[in-house]
Amino acid sequence: MWDKEPEKLKFKQMTRKQKELLTRNNSFCMLPWMHLHAFPDGRAYPCCFAQDKFPVGDLNKNSLAEVFNNDKMKQLRKNMLKGVTNRECVKCYDQEKSGFFSLRYSSNKHFGHNIGMVNNTEEDGTADFTIKYWDIRFSNLCNFACRSCGTWFSSNWYEDHIKITGSPPSHAKIMRVGRTANDIWLQMLEQFDHVEQFYFAGGEPLIMEEHYRILKELDERKMYHVRLIYNTNFSRLKFKDLDVLELWNKFDSVSVGASLDAEGPRGELMRTGTKWNDIVNNRKKMIEICPKVDFYISATVGLLNSLHVSDFHRNWVELGLIKPPDFNFNLLQYPTWQRMDLLPIEFKDQIKEKWKKHIQWLMHKDLLTRATKGFQSGLDWIYRTDNSEHLPMFFRKTKKYDAVRNEKTVEIFPEWKELFEKYDKN
Repeated sequence: MWDKEPEKLKFKQMTRKQKELLTRNNSFCMLPWMHLHAFPDGRAYPCCFAQDKFPVGDLNKNSLAEVFNNDKMKQLRKNMLKGVTNRECVKCYDQEKSGFFSLRYSSNKHFGHNIGMVNNTEEDGTADFTIKYWDIRFSNLCNFACRSCGTWFSSNWYEDHIKITGSPPSHAKIMRVGRTANDIWLQMLEQFDHVEQFYFAGGEPLIMEEHYRILKELDERKMYHVRLIYNTNFSRLKFKDLDVLELWNKFDSVSVGASLDAEGPRGELMRTGTKWNDIVNNRKKMIEICPKVDFYISATVGLLNSLHVSDFHRNWVELGLIKPPDFNFNLLQYPTWQRMDLLPIEFKDQIKEKWKKHIQWLMHKDLLTRATKGFQSGLDWIYRTDNSEHLPMFFRKTKKYDAVRNEKTVEIFPEWKELFEKYDKN
């Protein structure tokens, strides 16, 4: 069981109602009181983990303040206070059933000290408009075209989308959020004094002008206490005349999650655009220049890399590039055809055997238990559901991607040769 006491607030300092919300309420999350998330096309959500088919607003049409207290957000807050589940939040609920440390748990842990903000919630769900945690995907600008991604979050996917589907996407190649070019920036400046944390993702944040604009503003204001968290493909560490490693050294808390799903040729296939030697060299450079900055692998674990990811984790530990706990198990839930629970039982059993050995190696080295619990929860999850009906789609899509990109998945991932030979009927 996860420790639900917030990092910066003790239970004894809370009212009974506040403690109940943070520990016993299976719906409550701090984020709707202090946060809004936005896609590059303007669609707004309570957080980055919300179901993308249920946006709560559009930042290309309305201001952050208007979306923050619109009818959908107010109802979501009312539901949470009553312990009623929300359709936007099912990914967290799904993960929690298997023991994952969901974003809801994480948000209550890291932002629970703001529980007093809930006291001002009006009867209709209206809350004070204060943004303490920022996660706006300013654009879909990206230099990669990862297999688990698409055009909404990668401009580099545009041409492949046309080749695969026969027609262009319903949006421009590069999208930027906001009613005008400076709209989100100007709204952000009004809230800057309140900010506790920025989460940078994309697209690829380390090639975005907006990312460096924020860091320079924080630097000018000497706001080094603000926590910086990244999800990056880790391919570029410089932007024009700026070196992000030097900038990171100025801040008190920086966490860099590198989206690396596999190593070597496997990694290059899963995240098209990757040059594996560059990734390794960037990590070595980071260790040399800013060794105190937190770095971890944030691997999106789906069917394709499930039999390799434990080898990748252990190898990077043995190479001295990460410590055993520095691995975030990011469960792939969408797109459905890439999920691990598509696999026939004999292949799930192969994963189980391999991961159990990995957990045995890991658990005494992982005092934080983040990595260990990720693998343990992943094992529970793959047996809890059977999505094998979607396995034919995995084969169809994989072969289509291979044809468009002139790649051969089975040669790069020989561990799946038996799966293709036995179950691919096309």
